Amino acid sequence: MEYFVAQRSVVREIWGKADTVLFIFAGAAAEFALNKAVDWLYFTGKLPADPLARLFSTVDYARQIVFAERVAAERAIDTIAAIHGAVEAKRGMAIPAWAYRDVLFLLIDYSIRAFEALERPLSLPEKEEVFQVFCQVGQRMGVPDLPASHAAWLVVRQQHLDQNLIHSHYTTDLYRQYRRHLGALRYSLLLQAQRLVVPAPVRKLLKLGHRTWLPLLLPFYRRTQHLAVNKWAKIGLLPTEYKDRILALDYQPS
Repeated sequence: MEYFVAQRSVVREIWGKADTVLFIFAGAAAEFALNKAVDWLYFTGKLPADPLARLFSTVDYARQIVFAERVAAERAIDTIAAIHGAVEAKRGMAIPAWAYRDVLFLLIDYSIRAFEALERPLSLPEKEEVFQVFCQVGQRMGVPDLPASHAAWLVVRQQHLDQNLIHSHYTTDLYRQYRRHLGALRYSLLLQAQRLVVPAPVRKLLKLGHRTWLPLLLPFYRRTQHLAVNKWAKIGLLPTEYKDRILALDYQPS
């Protein structure tokens, strides 16, 4: 049986734990709010109406691809491309290629950043593996001008961070929606997680600052991550209606 992502791949290790995925979720929430193409997500109305559901949808598709057999994963990628194609047709214009690259790039970046923040440093071959997996996704979708290696991606990623992010009225509205849907306490936890994982340009544009107490808790987390108390903490990070979806993020191989 052929899988899109090898069964022993570090990508499966990263995307197979709810904790890591939630931190990827937090980073993506920050960068989505700043992206110059975020108006595309506002065009459908789904992002401002329920930003948590929209971000979970992105995470769900990524996990389907990571853990599926190749045929099923490619079918999921084709579905993503078809959905975007339908939105383009409805709006009468094409989503910029750089916007597609931005989403792929943030998935690569926050996969690495979240795992390293919570678990351990990744080796250069492991980082290359993360890059290659999401590059395959982009290639299947027909995204042009993808870099050839992780080293080349680092340069292009920095260019994207410098050129494609802006603090706009969409940013302000999205953060207002995050707070409304999460509540004050969970919103505060979201900001703490974002301070831990986002790159400097994102932190600067959002005025997040550097102060976070999460690093003080990481040694305790690593000692207790297999205990029931850790499960309660995970569930507490997002509203109760997401309980089952959060618990399902912990991948159990068949």
